Order: sequence, then C-alpha cells, then structure tokens
Amino acid sequence: MKSFKDVLLRKTSTIREALLVIDEGALQIALILDDDGVLIGTLTDGDIRRGLLTGMELNDSIEPIIFKNPVVCTIEDSRETILEIASKHKIYLIPILDKLGKLIGLEEISKLQKPQIKSNKVVLMVGGLGTRLRPLTEHTPKPMLKVGNKPILETIILNFKKYGFINIILSVSYMAEVIEEYFGDGSEFGVNIEYVHEDKRMGTAGSLSLLRGKLDESFFVMNGDLLTNVNFSHMMDYHLHKESIATMGIREYDFQVPYGVVNVENEDILSIQEKPIHKFFVSAGIYVLSDKVLEMIPDDAFYDMPTLFEEIIKKELKTVSFAIREYWLDIGRMEEFKKANIEYDKVF
Repeated sequence: MKSFKDVLLRKTSTIREALLVIDEGALQIALILDDDGVLIGTLTDGDIRRGLLTGMELNDSIEPIIFKNPVVCTIEDSRETILEIASKHKIYLIPILDKLGKLIGLEEISKLQKPQIKSNKVVLMVGGLGTRLRPLTEHTPKPMLKVGNKPILETIILNFKKYGFINIILSVSYMAEVIEEYFGDGSEFGVNIEYVHEDKRMGTAGSLSLLRGKLDESFFVMNGDLLTNVNFSHMMDYHLHKESIATMGIREYDFQVPYGVVNVENEDILSIQEKPIHKFFVSAGIYVLSDKVLEMIPDDAFYDMPTLFEEIIKKELKTVSFAIREYWLDIGRMEEFKKANIEYDKVF
C-alpha cells in the first residue's frame, strides 16, 4: 500500500496547509486524522474550491469542509473486494483501516490491478503425511490433492503470485519428488521456487532453521493444506506497520455445548445456560515472521510454531494477531476435502 505520511492533516489545519499537502503529496487528496490516528475524513481540491466559493479564506480551519463519509476498506478486505468497491464508486484511492478505524495505508487501485513484485519470500510447509486423508494420500502428498481440478498447492502459489509474492520456498519431505516434478523451478507458473528437504519430521517451524542466511527480511510461513483468499499484501503491510517480530493469522472458532450448562458453587445452583456458544480465536496456519526469529529455532530438532511464539513472547518481543475473515479452509480431513471441492468454483 501507498505510504500516507505525506498527506496527513488534523481538523485544526488551515486551508492553506491543506493546499500545500495536496499539491506536494501528488495524490490529490489529504487524509484527516484525530489524535489517536483514527480517520476523520478526507479533503480534495474540489472540497477546498467549494469552501472558498462560500467565502472561506486560506487561514480558516478545514473542519467545515472535511468530507466525513469517505469510501474505506479494512485491512481484512481481499483484493477482489477492494477492486469491486473501487469500481462501484469510481475511485482510484481507498484508505485502509484497522478494526479500530485507525489508518494503515492507502490502496492505489491501478497498482492493485497490476501488483508490484515483492521481494519477501513465502515458505510453504508441504512435508506432512496427510494421514487423516488416507487412502487419498497413499500415493499423492496432501498438498497435491486436486481441488477445483488443480493441486491445493498450485492454488496457494497462484494466490501469493496475485499479490506480487513470487519467491517461494517449499519445505518438502513426504513424496517430495511428486511436488518437485510438478512445479520444477516455478517458471511455468510465473514464480521462483526453491526447495528445502526435511530428512525427518521437524514440526511446523523446525525446518525454518535450514533457511538461515537465505532470508534477510520479513517472510510468510503457511501450511500447504489451506485454501484462503486472505489479502496477503495487507497482512505483510500490517506486520511491518506494527513493527512486529511475529504476526499470526487467526480465525474465530465457536462451538455450541449441546446441553444446558449448570453453574454451581458447592451444592448451590447459581444459574443455568441453555446450550451456550463458546467463542475462541485459533491459529489459521498463516504467519509473517521477521528474519530475526530464525536465530531462536534450534538446529536439527522438532519445533512447532506455537513453541516459537511462546519463546518470542517470553523474550517480551512484539507479536500481533491478524484476523482473517475471508474464506479459509483447512483441508485436514475427508469432509473438508469434499467441502473444498464443492466451494472452490464459487470462491476462486
């Protein structure tokens, strides 16, 4: 996303200051924030002209002419959603907000239509045995199972490519030759693919120790059995904006207790909740990590991502969550595999 730092104003700014910002910012727009960084509204040349025509002067405050209902999107909106909104409103710039209404960035629609290539690498964990999907995985590694007439892994790689992330590292183990033969160096798919071989089970983070010296900036880690249309650019921007060491994609998960839950104290009944619904946040299997975390991962050992996050938290380094509200499906069991095939065409 475009940096917005050069086009910021406060509602106490003057029309003169606004004209300077709009002129020098080259975006033909100014963004007005409150003291907490929450977007109040926008201002354009047209807003200023209308103000001057009503008798306002250059040293007057911009507050009366701020457009307070601009079209915005959230950090969680997909590329397709943003393009659809931009087309509907015939606009070429959209402010991007976090869940608190704070400004995160500016999306330029022209660049979103043709995303710029990004250097950040994508590490995909594709070495699992896929035990719960047998017999389908007896002769095919799980990421190569076909959903929508193409391997799951191909959809994942093409989704990253859509956002400009074309440098892919595949951490392979079980039936690695099937994956390597299909994807090769990635050139056929418009990406660059490298391979890291796990000689033994290393967990969801252990193989990252094999990448020391190969990564020098923040990078993605994602499980190779996920289908999602999350906005990867926004997730990376959010990670960098928050100056996070490790960012975890999370999903809301809820389940309903099929009985009336009785709350008791000693033998006394305090209340009864009929079939309550409990809600939790769970890891979505998508992460953005700083290259600094590679030093925390032990060599040649089994090491899981939750353990890595616990270590980072223990060191009091910054970790943040990124809520994923777009389509997301973990294809771990047969019912999810069937569901993915039913939903694929509609979603992708």
